[in-house]
Amino acid sequence: MKHYPEPILKLINSLSKLPGIGKKTAERLALHILHAPSHEAAALAADIIDLKSQVRLCSICFALSDKDKCRICSDPTRDQHLICVVENPTDMAAIEKSNAFNGVYHILGGVLSPMDGIGPDDIRIFELFRRADPGKVKEIILATKTNVEGEATVSFILEKLKNSNIKLTRIASGIPMGGDLQYIDQLTMQKAMEKRYGC
Repeated sequence: MKHYPEPILKLINSLSKLPGIGKKTAERLALHILHAPSHEAAALAADIIDLKSQVRLCSICFALSDKDKCRICSDPTRDQHLICVVENPTDMAAIEKSNAFNGVYHILGGVLSPMDGIGPDDIRIFELFRRADPGKVKEIILATKTNVEGEATVSFILEKLKNSNIKLTRIASGIPMGGDLQYIDQLTMQKAMEKRYGC
């Protein structure tokens, strides 16, 4: 690749740092951008800058948002009494695509993993406990992955909220052990939400 000028090499190097993008794909993308009309390249650059400057976390659920409150938390048609707890925004997106849930979310930003040094202070679990007001919340659905860390996180939440008078449920079968929510098909996700069970 040394035959390319420095600006192309720099772009190839930057693009190859993206997940799932190897050197060959990065080279193809860089050459595509080079040959694209200037206004398209400028628009792409502007979109990346806007993304970095405008997207933040929702002050309530910690979803990605361009405002203080995300679209779901701001939506008056959503059931504010029903909170679905997920690990990350991609898990929330997977549930949203299923159209099986009309409540709101709480995004933990990870799971408990003592082996990796991740404890309750390292994720947004105490923020969930602050939201768990029985006067405002009727049910909390725990939708973490069904791996060791996800189950440990569920156990911790159940222990802390067991006397809260809030119904605590777990998404039902259909999500395989060790399954990643973002890769679950919509029908499976819909059935898992419909058949959730008490903890």
